[in-house]
Amino acid sequence: MSPNDTSKPANAQWGGRFASGPSEVMERINASIGFDRRLFAQDIAGSRAHARMLVAQGILSDEDGNAIQGGLDTISREIESGEFSFSAALEDIHMNIESRLRELIGDAAGRLHTARSRNDQVATDFRLWVRDEIDQVDTALQALQGALLDKAETHADTILPGFTHLQTAQPVTLGHHLLAYVEMFGRDRGRFADARARLNELPLGAGALAGTSFDIDRHAVAADLGFDRPMANSLDAVSDRDFALEFMAAASICMAHVSRFAEEIVVWCSDGFGFMKLSDAYTTGSSMMPQKRNPDAAELSRAKAGRVFGDLLGLLTVMKGLPLAYSKDMQEDKEPVFDAADSLALALAATTGMITDMEPVTENMRAAAGRGYSTATDLADWLVRAAGVPFRDAHGITGAVVKKAEDRGVGLAELPLDEMQAVDPRITEDVFDVLTVEASVASRTSYGGTAPENVRAAVVDARVRFLGDA
Repeated sequence: MSPNDTSKPANAQWGGRFASGPSEVMERINASIGFDRRLFAQDIAGSRAHARMLVAQGILSDEDGNAIQGGLDTISREIESGEFSFSAALEDIHMNIESRLRELIGDAAGRLHTARSRNDQVATDFRLWVRDEIDQVDTALQALQGALLDKAETHADTILPGFTHLQTAQPVTLGHHLLAYVEMFGRDRGRFADARARLNELPLGAGALAGTSFDIDRHAVAADLGFDRPMANSLDAVSDRDFALEFMAAASICMAHVSRFAEEIVVWCSDGFGFMKLSDAYTTGSSMMPQKRNPDAAELSRAKAGRVFGDLLGLLTVMKGLPLAYSKDMQEDKEPVFDAADSLALALAATTGMITDMEPVTENMRAAAGRGYSTATDLADWLVRAAGVPFRDAHGITGAVVKKAEDRGVGLAELPLDEMQAVDPRITEDVFDVLTVEASVASRTSYGGTAPENVRAAVVDARVRFLGDA
């Protein structure tokens, strides 16, 4: 078909303003039904509430209201069963549903749109959808935290090296390490909850941009749909998408945490570390190298962070130069949000599965924790406590002791006492009580520290804070 073809009849939903239909390219760029059909449940819910309010206000008859509710029941069943026929010529989910409603109940369908515009309708649908998605994300994050807590409790005593700069720093427990992510994902849940609280205002009733002359009850519709209140300004109600941006911002931070954990799994599963094993459920083989077991679930979760970041930047760019009120640019708001939500949901499910599946190789962790002079800080702390040495001086003394151990090719616990005393005579045999990784870990009893007793107490506390356990 030629892009200049004007033989197609006008879309009846537009009314009589245009004598001919849009060109094929215009129809394709203008249509959103390919992706916004995901809003069908929210669109129907909003229409139900709007119809109930119109009946209550005497704007719509009981007969028309009942017909609309019955027709929407039928449409909901048709869409859910896959029997509904979507049309790109009808542009979006709103007009597809309204057109089918007219087929089912006649003129009463046209009265449903009294006192509303597609502008406030889509803003309402989208807020409802994002709100529903946040609730699902919170459930997924809670399950992820639960998996981390179970694993942390099991491995409250399991020692592995803690790193800074990916260099061996001090020994910690695996339970303590996993609890760090429990806290991160807990803050993510807080960010999503904050976003949900801010978005929970109703746009419907704002009309196209200026409100309506009909005697509507926006507060009743807000209560019906579970919103805290109607939005206070009709221009703002139809023209901003900061709720979508905030959702994606929270999703981006959450995906940064997912990606960091995924990177740790990749590193831990590598031959160079050998700290962790994943089963075939979360790994794949190589097409050429039969010995390979690749942590693809972790790598793909790590990569999806980039998609979510890109989705956020894309919508920020769309919104940054738009004057009030509505512009068609805003049709581009849904695909990035849908993609971000899908990517986040999949990555959270994969991460939860990997946490449950992963099996620590404890002997490799323990051996690595003992390398790199990870208990050097314990020697310095001992000098402060037992010999009264200022910490800065103790730091220098410990560095010299570590140098002697390096020269002899032994760990600190294997360096003879006389060698240590040659550096500083105040060092006594009691120092060997603090130089093992077990002693080092057990000594870190300050609040938030890695001592196993701390880890067990922190698990109990986190179950109360995040999972609601009594």
